[in-house]
Amino acid sequence: MDTYELQGNLGLKQLTGLDINKNISDGYICDLLSRVMAQGEEGMAWITVLTHLNVIAVASLHDFACVIIPEGIEVPRDTIEKAEENEILVFSSDKTAYELACEMNELGIGK
Repeated sequence: MDTYELQGNLGLKQLTGLDINKNISDGYICDLLSRVMAQGEEGMAWITVLTHLNVIAVASLHDFACVIIPEGIEVPRDTIEKAEENEILVFSSDKTAYELACEMNELGIGK
């Protein structure tokens, strides 16, 4: 599955103005950056409630496919700008992290 398909299937709103498509290898949910740094793998779709600049640094470190912010949480403009600079797709959803993960699993994303 790729990020275009994920966006369409989950009804995600793209926050970054990037016209790129990345393959998704797996999903990950975590809000502890040190844990994500230790466990992250290339191509993951990362669900987190965190919205500060460090999220983009961690997503870039592992070349994640995208970051998904659940529950309609507002993302600061400086975080979006940093994501665009680093070509990290950032999506938003009104769904909870759990709902998103369940739907991603139903779509076949995961190990």
